[in-house]
Amino acid sequence: MKRLILACTLAAGCGRALAAADCPPYVKGTPGGDYTSAQDREGLSVVEKFHFSRAVETLTQGMTGSLGADIGYTLEHYPNHHRALASMAKLGLRLKSAQPPGARYTVSCFFERAIAYAPQDVTARMVFGNYLLAMGQDGPALEQLDAASRMAPDQATIQYNLGLMYVKKKEYEKASAHAQKAYALGFPLPGLKNKLKAAGKWKEPPPAPAVVEAKEAPKTEEPAVPPVEEPSGE
Repeated sequence: MKRLILACTLAAGCGRALAAADCPPYVKGTPGGDYTSAQDREGLSVVEKFHFSRAVETLTQGMTGSLGADIGYTLEHYPNHHRALASMAKLGLRLKSAQPPGARYTVSCFFERAIAYAPQDVTARMVFGNYLLAMGQDGPALEQLDAASRMAPDQATIQYNLGLMYVKKKEYEKASAHAQKAYALGFPLPGLKNKLKAAGKWKEPPPAPAVVEAKEAPKTEEPAVPPVEEPSGE
C-alpha cells in the first residue's frame, strides 16, 4: 500500500487524479438530468419541494439541514439548475468558503459538473463566470464569459459583465464595445458606463437613424426582442 501511495505521489498526473476523485462527473438519476430539458424537469418539483424552497434559495434557512446540504442535494439531481448554482455561489462567497458546510463538493466543482454535463447551457457558464469574477479569478472568469458570449451574443448581461471584466483589465476598447452592445440590448444598470466615463473612455452611441414613415417602410417581420437577464448588481 505504501508503495502505491509513493508511486502516486511521484507520478506527474497524481494531483489531477486526486482532483478528479474529489469532483466526480454527474451521473443522471431519477429524478434528475438537464435543468433546461422539459422531459428531465418532470421530476424537478419533487426535489424542489423538499430541498429548494424560497428560503433556501435566498439563503435564509435550510429545509432538511444546512443550506449547503439542501442546495447541494438539488444540484446532485439537476447539476445545471441555474438558481441553485447561483445560490451555492452566493453561499460560498458569503461564508468565504470554497466548500460550504453540508455541500458534498466545492462550489467550483458543482459548476464544473454542470458544464461538463450540459456544455451548451449559456446561463450556467454565465453564473460561473460571475462567481469566478467575484473570487478574483479573472482568467477563468473571462474564459467562461467569452464562451457564453460566443453561444449567445445577444444576451445583455453577458455583454455587460464582459465589459466589466475588460475595464478591470484596462482594455478599454474591448470594454467599450461590450458596453455599447449591452446597453443597445437594453441592460438597465449604469455601472459599466460610469466606470468607462471615469476612465475617460466612454463614447455616446451615434443617434439612431431617422424612422421611416410607416406608409413608406417595406413590410418585414418584427424581430424578436431578446429577454434582458437579471442584472449582476454593479
